[in-house]
Amino acid sequence: MSVASKLAGGIPQSLLDELRAEGGPDADVLLHSLSHLPAAAHVEPRRAVLAMPEYHPPLAGRDALRLDFNENTFAPSPRVIEKLRTLTAESMTVYPERHGVETIVAQHLGLDSDQIILTNGVDEGIHLMACAFLDEGDEALICTPTFFMYDVSISMMTSKLKRVQTDDSLEFPFERFLEAITAKTKLIIVASPNNPTGATVSREHLLAIAKAAPQAVLMVDEAYFHFYGETTLGDIADVPNLIVARTFSKAYGLANLRIGMLAGDARLIGFLRKVSSPYNVNGVALAVLPEAVADDAYINWYVEQVHAGRERIFAALKELGVRTWPSAANFVLMDIGSRHKQLCEVMRAKGVLLRDRSSDPGCDGYVRITVGVEEHVTRGIAALRESMAEMQWTPAEGRGR
Repeated sequence: MSVASKLAGGIPQSLLDELRAEGGPDADVLLHSLSHLPAAAHVEPRRAVLAMPEYHPPLAGRDALRLDFNENTFAPSPRVIEKLRTLTAESMTVYPERHGVETIVAQHLGLDSDQIILTNGVDEGIHLMACAFLDEGDEALICTPTFFMYDVSISMMTSKLKRVQTDDSLEFPFERFLEAITAKTKLIIVASPNNPTGATVSREHLLAIAKAAPQAVLMVDEAYFHFYGETTLGDIADVPNLIVARTFSKAYGLANLRIGMLAGDARLIGFLRKVSSPYNVNGVALAVLPEAVADDAYINWYVEQVHAGRERIFAALKELGVRTWPSAANFVLMDIGSRHKQLCEVMRAKGVLLRDRSSDPGCDGYVRITVGVEEHVTRGIAALRESMAEMQWTPAEGRGR
């Protein structure tokens, strides 16, 4: 067999041609050595990566009224905009340093700076939780349907993810959830309010879960806290296995800057710092975050807008005969039935985006609508009425009818 045929699978042909053209004893020796190299391997990632699910949110073509991703539909605090205008070109050249801002945020929440860590959105916070507290073979526990990134991050670390499915009420199945905890359970994640359902879990039930699993870390995802009001943040001093996650993407309107937070016992936060990048939160986000958290008047105004808008959307959907579920978040889940995709398409044609949640466990036929400021709620309701009239949709089409 010729050297060329031996190397064809592993060495670029251009390199072979160059060596042959060069000739001489050195080239011959090198060609001979290369001929004994194995053919190029087909590189594979870890088995967990091959098995883990992928999350591809439909981000393309969102130049419309965004009632699909539960974002703030208006704007961040005016103080944030003013701060952005003061940023200099030189400030873009400096590595970001989060500790000073962590101290400000901690003080705002009545915590010590070693009790929180800022993250690149709650998405990174979930990733850090899985990296810090899960080994292969450990069990993790979630309730479905819920935020899909729990599944992604946990599956990267362990194949032992237990999912407790809600019934048709979409309420948190507390008793069944407790029964699913075992001695191998090391990470539990519960969202309250939950996405995509809007359901909540009482503080008493959350504390009972933490008590039932002292060997595990309980992460309570409070991404939608501002629209609900109940929190376990005040319990972290007394519950050493509790972590509370917050985002600045929803009520604060900073989704594009990617900033979130984990709060808990200083010892647990120390472990999370070990697995976190030192520059995980960008400097622009760190520059404006103190202004955002200081503007209580803006947050209160926006939350009032969402509360009022949520009631209007519930009333409109009831009038249209659409089945819904109670929601303590800035969105409402509705039962459209088999034509869920068509509704989203018709609404998009009218310049309003909805989120089809029918692929979520137990949510076949369900669509979610974000609640924003008054003007956007008005436009969303009008488009819903027009779309359903055009579709000649009837309440009998809902899955729960």
